Amino acid sequence: MLNKEYETRMKIMLLTAAVVFLVLLSRLAYLQLYKGAYYGKQADGNRLRSTRILAPRGLILDKTNKPLVNNFAGYTVCLQPHLEYKDETLALLGRILGLNPQEIRRRLKAAQNSYEPVRVKNNLSANEITTVEEYRQEIPGVMLELQPERKYLYNELAVHALGYTGEVSEYELEHGLFKGVQIGSIVGKGGLEQQYDSILRGTDGQRNEEVDVRGKVVRQMESIEPKTGRSLVLTLDLRLQKALEKAVDAQLKELRGSGLAPNAYGASVVAMDPRSGAIRALVSRPAFNPNLFIHGISSKDWQTINEDLFHPMTDKAISGEYPAGSTFKVVTGTAALDLHKVDPEELILDPGYHWAVPSMGNAGGEVLGWLNFQSGFAASDNVYFYELGRRTGVKSLVEYAHKYGFGRPTGLGLSGEASGLVPSPELKKKLYPGSEGEWTLGDTFNMSIGQGMVLVTPIQLAQMLSIVVENGVKHQPYLVEQILNYDGSLSEVPERKPPEKVAISEETLKLVRQGLEAVTQAGGTASYFSSLPVPVGGKTGTAENPHGKDHGLFIAYAPADQPELVIVCVVEQGSFGSSSAGPIVYKGLEEYLKERAGLPEAAGAEETAAGAKAAPAKTGEEADN
Repeated sequence: MLNKEYETRMKIMLLTAAVVFLVLLSRLAYLQLYKGAYYGKQADGNRLRSTRILAPRGLILDKTNKPLVNNFAGYTVCLQPHLEYKDETLALLGRILGLNPQEIRRRLKAAQNSYEPVRVKNNLSANEITTVEEYRQEIPGVMLELQPERKYLYNELAVHALGYTGEVSEYELEHGLFKGVQIGSIVGKGGLEQQYDSILRGTDGQRNEEVDVRGKVVRQMESIEPKTGRSLVLTLDLRLQKALEKAVDAQLKELRGSGLAPNAYGASVVAMDPRSGAIRALVSRPAFNPNLFIHGISSKDWQTINEDLFHPMTDKAISGEYPAGSTFKVVTGTAALDLHKVDPEELILDPGYHWAVPSMGNAGGEVLGWLNFQSGFAASDNVYFYELGRRTGVKSLVEYAHKYGFGRPTGLGLSGEASGLVPSPELKKKLYPGSEGEWTLGDTFNMSIGQGMVLVTPIQLAQMLSIVVENGVKHQPYLVEQILNYDGSLSEVPERKPPEKVAISEETLKLVRQGLEAVTQAGGTASYFSSLPVPVGGKTGTAENPHGKDHGLFIAYAPADQPELVIVCVVEQGSFGSSSAGPIVYKGLEEYLKERAGLPEAAGAEETAAGAKAAPAKTGEEADN
């Protein structure tokens, strides 16, 4: 009986030993066969360390090779991803760097399958560098690296064209939005930085080191030097860009301060060379400082930008869609003249309303009497252009709007460019069911003065005006003139769409230019432009806005005889274009003509040219509404 009991116990012990042995054997096989390579790398990691050296991004220069964006050397603190960090260790590091320890833990977790050092904070201050060195023994695996940091030299200047950079996100990596990048890489997040990211980014290098168990470098080994990215030479004129941004900021401040336009916070300007399509300035307000994003924007700064009702990150110059107002009279006038629906010398009576739709006339019941094309254009008379729209018809208005490029992006290349809207009977019927969708003569009248459903972008207006002054030749707008190698030699010239001839007669375009030039002379809605040193052409516009005061528009070109520059400005909720957008365009043309004459750039001049701020006489622009 006793022997049988011992025999049972013995069998249980042997079975237990066998199970334990099998478990240990399985664990050994798992560690040796399945996880052997992983732990082998970890063992090597205690001796060899490979660190990626971020390549400096290429420079971004203006048309005269003046730098707008460059790089500087800054210290970055990094941690080894495969080490186990205690909460107290990360709390200490967080206190030193002013970071949330949980954010550091999140970064480490995201990089757990990588042997690339995890960059915790960039561009350290001298005090942070000293403190990290002081506590290095208490933070195993901490490293200080010298890495290139992006620098936007003029902060907000041209930010919507330049864009900004930041560390690639997990979402961007998972969805393959950037090719050839890994966690910790700096990529373009908007504007040209994003569009030309693969060119600007360059190729990262690698530093190989032998280290001890504490992570201290014992020996430097052979390394691969990074290859700097290529640089962009833009079409932007730094001097003109600065002058226009300064003029915009001063004008918006004055409009708000006067009480006439309390919500005038938004504006956009496009300056373009009509002979080539080269963009000389691109302004959008409000703006933001791209330097805030380089090291990861703070919650406070992001909240300020994100909650701004006037959308600082939206490039209004290419994505802002506005009723064209009286600037659209260029289209209506072109169609009527080109199709011989009106003789330029024919007199048309303006009794203050149009006989076919008596409820539609000039604002305030203004009566301008008998008008021909030039006087009607100079006074921006609504009744005159209602009649041109009636004679021409909606089908031809749509056709000529498309000829000028409305209803589709210009092809500038920046992401987010809007198409605008060219209304038609078919579109209205599609949008509004039943009788409400029927096209009426009133719709044609509204379209003929750029109201109703017409929507355009500032860049489209610049292209339209360029076609007029170039005798019907359309150039695709562009921002990048050349791409340079690191040594400054030419790498390539970006391919551009060849110019095309628009089917509009040169005689018609000549008559339209005469009308535009009459606007800036005595009796026109922007006669104060006659004080510039050369004759210019221009057009005022006031666009209806159901959400507040009307938007003010102004388009102009100079010199009138051989145009070299087109400027378009929109001031959101600025009211009349002549008194809100006009002074900005005036200042831009004035600065351009000074630069053209070889005169030095004015330092600290805030005032607008004499007369530019005065409200125009109540001729035609008030009738835009």
